[in-house]
Amino acid sequence: MAPTEILTERLRLRRWRDADRAPFAALNADPVVMEHFPSALTTEQSNVFVDRIEATFDEQGLGLWVVEVVETSSVAGYTGLWPATFDAHFTPAMEIGWRFAKEFWGQGYATEAARAVLDDGFSRLGLDEIVSFTATTNEPSMRVMERIGMRHDPADDFDHPALESGHRLERHVLFRLRR
Repeated sequence: MAPTEILTERLRLRRWRDADRAPFAALNADPVVMEHFPSALTTEQSNVFVDRIEATFDEQGLGLWVVEVVETSSVAGYTGLWPATFDAHFTPAMEIGWRFAKEFWGQGYATEAARAVLDDGFSRLGLDEIVSFTATTNEPSMRVMERIGMRHDPADDFDHPALESGHRLERHVLFRLRR
């Protein structure tokens, strides 16, 4: 059973509320935020994603937490664990991921939230390994992966099977962290 929230020094990681849908849709529609994804999301696609996240929490006891800045109660984005089940040399695996609205970048929130999620994954869920991956162009996310202690072996890099051959984001780096 997933906890209802995880608290850090500055952040509350919590389950989704209906009021989170509008700021999440705005974040997902922002071309700057979505630069390292194949495309931005429509409001409908964003809402379907929230529904999938909540269903995953209910079914598996894990998922992508809303990250709320405690001081302002602002929804900054999400951080959490997500099953990676596509066909690759390292799957199935448990992925840690994050996405934040650009006004919350550069404040250490992604690192702070990710550390709390890693702790939950290794302690409560008993995971042996957590991975993270991104397009080779996404240097900010790679820096977060390094700051939370993940390690990169270039031999693990892969072409994401969900992207067409030659797509600008096809090549991905893989980072790993063992308990």
